[in-house]
Amino acid sequence: MKKIHRGNITPALLVITSAFIIVIYGLLLILSLQFDFAQRQVALDRSLHIAEAGINYYRWLLSVDPDDFTDGTGQPGPYIHDYKDPQGDIIGSFSLEIDPPTDSFPVITITSTAWLNQFPRVKRSIQVQYGKITLTRYAFLHNSNMWFGNDIDVTGPVFSNGGIRQDGTNTSTIESAKQTYTCGIESGCTSPETKPGVWGNGEIDELWSFPVAAIDFDSIKVDFSDMKSNAQSVGLYLGPSGAQGYHLVFNDDGTVSVYTITGTSPLLGYSLEDGCQSLYQVIASETAYGTYNLSTTPIIFAEDHVWVEGVVNGKTTVAAAQFPLGTYGTNIWIRGDLTYLQKDGNHKLGLVAEKDIIFARDVPDEFDLHGALLAQNGRTIRHHYNYFGCRDQGVGQAAQKNEFNFYGSLISNQRSYWNFSSGPKSPASGFVKTTLDYDSTNYGEPPPYFPSHGGYNFLSWKEVRP
Repeated sequence: MKKIHRGNITPALLVITSAFIIVIYGLLLILSLQFDFAQRQVALDRSLHIAEAGINYYRWLLSVDPDDFTDGTGQPGPYIHDYKDPQGDIIGSFSLEIDPPTDSFPVITITSTAWLNQFPRVKRSIQVQYGKITLTRYAFLHNSNMWFGNDIDVTGPVFSNGGIRQDGTNTSTIESAKQTYTCGIESGCTSPETKPGVWGNGEIDELWSFPVAAIDFDSIKVDFSDMKSNAQSVGLYLGPSGAQGYHLVFNDDGTVSVYTITGTSPLLGYSLEDGCQSLYQVIASETAYGTYNLSTTPIIFAEDHVWVEGVVNGKTTVAAAQFPLGTYGTNIWIRGDLTYLQKDGNHKLGLVAEKDIIFARDVPDEFDLHGALLAQNGRTIRHHYNYFGCRDQGVGQAAQKNEFNFYGSLISNQRSYWNFSSGPKSPASGFVKTTLDYDSTNYGEPPPYFPSHGGYNFLSWKEVRP
C-alpha cells in the first residue's frame, strides 16, 4: 500500500500565486503611472492656458493704467493671483513678473508662470513683450513721395504718406496712404501726372497696398530736449563746438573716438530742393576730444553738426540738434563706411538728425551703411556732384559710385534720394547699384533711445523655462 505525501503542491502554488500577484501589482502600477502621467499632461496643458490668462489680465490692466508696472501694489513682484474655473472654484494660480520700460528700451516684458493646485510642481511660463510703435518696424518710412529706381532692390516693409513709384525689386509690402497722387519731376514724370498710390515697373505688385491709414508724423516728433537730458545723465553730451562740429569714429574694439572739427573745405553740390550749394563737408583739420566706451555710452547728443564713420561694436544712438530748434538746421554727415561688427542684433546704431542725413561725395566706391536713420525735418541725400554749372573742376568719377549697400531702417520727413540719372543703369551722380536690406531685429529692439510713438502694442510671445 502506497504512502500518500500531503502538502507537496504547496511550494508550487505559492510560486504561482506570488508571480500572479507581482504581475497584477505591476499592471496596477503601470496603470497608475499612466493615469498620473495623463493627469500631469492635462495639468501641463491647463497651466499654459492659465499663464495666458495672467498675460491677458495684465494686458487689461495696462489698458486701464498704462503706467502701472507693479500690479496696483506699488511694490516689487512677483504678483500671485488665484485662478478660478467657470464654477468659481480656485483650481490654480499664476505669478507675474513685470520688467518696466526704460528711456533706452521702451518695452514692457511680462513673464507669467502658472500651475494647478493639484500639481503645484507642474508649471508653465510664457513671456511676452509690449512696446510703443517703433519707427524701425519699417525698412523705409517716409512722409513724402518716393521713387525706387530699377537699379534698387528692397527687402523689408515700405510705407509712405505720399505716393510711391516702384520700378525696382521688393520682397515685402509696399504701402501708401494715397489712393492717387500727382507725380512730378521728383519721381521721374516729365510733366505732372495723376498716378495710383503705388505704381511702376516693379514685378511683385501683389505686395503693393493703397490706400492704407496714414501715419501722423506730427505725433512722432523727436523730443530732442529729452535726448539731451539722457545724454547728460547716462551718455555723452557734446555742447556747441565753437567750430564746425564733431567727428565720430567708431572703433571695432567697442569705443568711439571723438574729434572737434576746426576746419572744413567746400564742395559744390546740387539738390532739387535747394539748387547749387557750397557744401562744407571735407574735414580739413580737427583736434582730439576723447575716446569713450559704447558699453557706458548708450546715447550721444551733439549740439552741433556731426560727421560719422567706422565699425560699431555695441549699441548707441547719435543725435544732432541745436537749440533753439529750427534755427540752425543741424545735419549728420556720413563720410565713409559705417558698419556693424556683425549683423547679429548685438550691434546697433541710431542716427537722429534735426534736419538732413547726408552722404559725402567721397564715400567709398563700394559704400556700406548700417543703422537706423531718422531725418526729423529733412531727408537722407547724396547731392548731385556732376550737375552742369554746379560741379568742381576735375570731379570726374568722384560723383559716380559703383554700389550702395544699406542695412537697417530709413525714416525721413522729406523725400530721400541719392541718384541723379542720365539714362538707365547710368547715374550721372550716385550709385550704379543699390541694395536696401531691412534689419528685422530693430522691430522688437531698436537702438537705445531711438524715438517711438503711440501706445503699447504686442511685439513677441515665447515660452520660457519656469
